[in-house]
Amino acid sequence: MENKRPYTTGEVASICHVTINAVKKWIASGKLGAFRTPGGHYRVNQGEFMDFLGKYKLDIKDQAFPDRKKVLIIDDERSIIEFIKGALESMDAGYLIETAGDGYEALIKVGDFKPELMVLDIRMPKIDGFEVCRRIKTDEHTKGIKILAVTAYGKEDLDRIMQCGADYCLPKPIKLKDFQKNVQRLLS
Repeated sequence: MENKRPYTTGEVASICHVTINAVKKWIASGKLGAFRTPGGHYRVNQGEFMDFLGKYKLDIKDQAFPDRKKVLIIDDERSIIEFIKGALESMDAGYLIETAGDGYEALIKVGDFKPELMVLDIRMPKIDGFEVCRRIKTDEHTKGIKILAVTAYGKEDLDRIMQCGADYCLPKPIKLKDFQKNVQRLLS
């Protein structure tokens, strides 16, 4: 199990390549959430730190969390993205999570984020899930990314996405336990 211990201001400063005073200013201004120990020292929970890194676009997650699996959620429905994100967070595995609202945005994020797993909606605007899956699985640099496709459509979509290279496909509405079981299987 991953160590969930909060970070000291010195550890945050080291990860972000800034001074401890800069970290204390972030905390004082409310940009970085923290709590005080009984001795008066600041500590930053991992969740707060992740939110801070994402909000201020500090691209150092690989350095801060080198052993955490990365999951990219791609769906054009915000409510589905939030459900999937919540399902992943409730697994308590410490996944690094990024999201994309369409296939075009997803393909851009794959290059920067380098996920181990993509949770991919099939029917989306711009570039659909079939094309995203084909591109990921035929590229030498990305073909190892696991793809868990999801669709509200029927068996035809399920068969077609598997032919495009998806590792597994779940029907919508997504069943929580089934989703979590398949995420664990694909990432192990």
